[in-house]
Amino acid sequence: MQDVRHLDPALLPQLQQWNGRTETLHDLITAAPLRAMSATLDRDDPDPQADTALPHLWHWLFFLPHHRQSEIGPDGHARRGGFLPPVPLPRRMWAGGRLNWQADNPLKVTDVVTRLSTIQSVSHKSGRTGDLLFVGVQHQVSNGQGLSLTEEHDIVYRAAARPGDPVPTPTLAESGAPWQRVITPDDVLLFRYSALTFNGHRIHYDRRYVTETEGYPGLIVHGPLIATLLVDLVRRHLPQAFLTRFEFKAVRPTFDLHPFQVNGQPSTDGKTIRLWAQDHEGWLTMQATATLA
Repeated sequence: MQDVRHLDPALLPQLQQWNGRTETLHDLITAAPLRAMSATLDRDDPDPQADTALPHLWHWLFFLPHHRQSEIGPDGHARRGGFLPPVPLPRRMWAGGRLNWQADNPLKVTDVVTRLSTIQSVSHKSGRTGDLLFVGVQHQVSNGQGLSLTEEHDIVYRAAARPGDPVPTPTLAESGAPWQRVITPDDVLLFRYSALTFNGHRIHYDRRYVTETEGYPGLIVHGPLIATLLVDLVRRHLPQAFLTRFEFKAVRPTFDLHPFQVNGQPSTDGKTIRLWAQDHEGWLTMQATATLA
């Protein structure tokens, strides 16, 4: 992997030309991925039928990237360029997002759906270990009745780690949450989620690559999987709840070396739920808020 730590100042204006670029994809909400996700999350859900509502965040099972094998880069992602800008920084991560659902128009099995994606921002920041580039993407997902959800997706690109790089100070997670669930992120769980989302990123399944090339201590648990487990925690405690908004931010990587925990704290008025994930040492790894209809 090319060790790029700083962007050529002349490159940033070129990358910012991706602002406003759009992409439109079409798909069909089918039952098979829902069955597979239920099994992956260790749920005992009824068999999905026509018009079964799609659980929150499970739209990530659709509009999957289908790049040809010859188009795949060394990290398992598609080679840079195309809809997303060709950022030369080697590490790419899903940093967080904000989602808003239309309560009167949920996605359902058999829906024919369209996703309009727009690059809304390309911004640069200098970090302690090199440059960072942030790309903000908005997704609007619609079915035959109109808009169903809007998602803002934050992507960050950064340099590869080097020995001696400063390590960010971790934040201790809050303790004593009324809702808690311990997750064991073994190889099978990570493989199944990668397969379900057709995610070829090698940091999630290729231990030699992630430790020797990217310098991490173990396989990285997918950020979207942790977010899905946080929302699933709400569903386990409030099965009939409908979320109108969910916002989340990845704080610290989670590795497959130890179990981790997802937590929930409902507000006193029952309208919002604070959610967070923590690693085996109690460090905060993701924080989120869910808003109920």
